[in-house]
Amino acid sequence: MYASSTASPGAYDVLVVGGGVIGLVTAWRAAQRGLRTALADPAPGGGAAHVAAGMLAAVTELHYGEQTLLALNLESARRYPAFTAELEEASGRGTGYRACGTLAVALDADDRAHLRELHALQRASGLDAEWLTGRECRRLEPMLAPGVRGGVRVDGDHQTDPRRLAAALLTACERAGVTVHRAAVTRLLCAGGRATGAELAGGDRLSAGQTVLAAGSRSGCLEGVPEGVLPPVRPVKGQILRLRVPPAYAPFLSRTVRAVVRGCPVYLVPRENGELVVGATTEELGWDTTVTAGGVYELLREAHELVPGITELPLVETLAGLRPGSPDNAPLLGPTALPGLHTATGHHRNGVLLTPVTGDVMAEVLTSGRLPDEALPFSPRRFANAPQELPV
Repeated sequence: MYASSTASPGAYDVLVVGGGVIGLVTAWRAAQRGLRTALADPAPGGGAAHVAAGMLAAVTELHYGEQTLLALNLESARRYPAFTAELEEASGRGTGYRACGTLAVALDADDRAHLRELHALQRASGLDAEWLTGRECRRLEPMLAPGVRGGVRVDGDHQTDPRRLAAALLTACERAGVTVHRAAVTRLLCAGGRATGAELAGGDRLSAGQTVLAAGSRSGCLEGVPEGVLPPVRPVKGQILRLRVPPAYAPFLSRTVRAVVRGCPVYLVPRENGELVVGATTEELGWDTTVTAGGVYELLREAHELVPGITELPLVETLAGLRPGSPDNAPLLGPTALPGLHTATGHHRNGVLLTPVTGDVMAEVLTSGRLPDEALPFSPRRFANAPQELPV
């Protein structure tokens, strides 16, 4: 295979740096292709997905200027049911996938005008999205506030449970023969003008024919990667709440509900196990992961305006995580300018949604050296504006 031809005796064909859902799916798919695969992460199965809500919202997450990303999001959403079935069979674990749909609503005239514009963009993009009156929204979700002015129903925007997804991927990796090193990677190793593996905390070195940098928001600061090759990925903080719906209140919501309240996005994601996830702030604060009173207040205030009954629910968890943001909010997939080094990072708010297509794309790259057509716009080389001086 492509990777084996460059690996030294006893080395891995592929080393994946990072054990979030993107790193895990890359390692699993690589091992399925027959590649000797290792993954390094001090806490595999964690990362941004541990905090994420798990919305598979290709349509309701559409933003102006992101039509190219939309195509990739839709393709990954299309693959999700088959991907879920395969993963659950391979791991013996459930993932919490629900084809429950999403309802985006507006609470005042300004929000309604904004949502109308978004709906027009969705329709112009050929997406299946139905405009509803406020009364029709409340008929679908009786817990909504009486003041809801209208909404958009998208039956194709589903959800999964990122924590269960990560756990299933980790088990699938182990069953497929992936060697998991529970240690941090401190440096990329290079020799002969190419990446040759990585050094772990403690000094151990792992040799590999190909290395995949999938370390989420920390992908842009790994030592040993040439400056011009480091992916331009930054941390974007998000605070999120988890509440519990007691049996007496069930069913509280039947689908994901989201809105923009006074310019601030908020969403509520109901799980089958009675959990209700409320998120999420977007904050450019570097590596800070502090849960703040202001963040919790903001989320609860907006969620209460949307669904007043939420204040009766027990608050069971508050968390903050770091999304891996890129300059254009799109992922960096495939070969870099340094031979032997690939990236699978920069997924920002779409990491869970893009898990299936990322795994397939990276498996193709690692076995054939070819970046599939659907991933061509997301090559990490799109940010390179000059030839880079690489190590020798």
